[in-house]
Amino acid sequence: MKKILMLHGINHNMFGKRDPEQYGTVTLDEINEKVQALARELGVEVECFQTNYEGEMCERIHRAYFEDVDAVVINAGAWTHYSYGLRDALAILTVPIVEIHMSNIHAREEFRHKSVFADIVKGQICGFGVESYLLGLRAAVAAADEQ
Repeated sequence: MKKILMLHGINHNMFGKRDPEQYGTVTLDEINEKVQALARELGVEVECFQTNYEGEMCERIHRAYFEDVDAVVINAGAWTHYSYGLRDALAILTVPIVEIHMSNIHAREEFRHKSVFADIVKGQICGFGVESYLLGLRAAVAAADEQ
């Protein structure tokens, strides 16, 4: 069974409360439930991990290297736009990485238009709310199947 690591970044534990105009009212638990339901449908195992600590996220990515995960889906939140530490940790991985965002980062503030991960990820999905997670999982499974 393929193993996919779903990484949720900074402030994502506040989904449902944080800026409902951008992110809606869905909670992180509800997102994870939808991801797990799709995982069962696709016949894959998904581990969901969220942290507000950049170093902890780096450590989780490092562990993924040794755990034989087949792909990674990451919504790093604001870290996407400036965390070269996370970028370098992700670059260590030899599996497909799919970057996702609930909001359309290209239609928001200028600083959100750039992803420091863009050159190392398989692709980016943004602007579809919770569906971005589900599309990201489908893309990760398909990319893992190609390897």
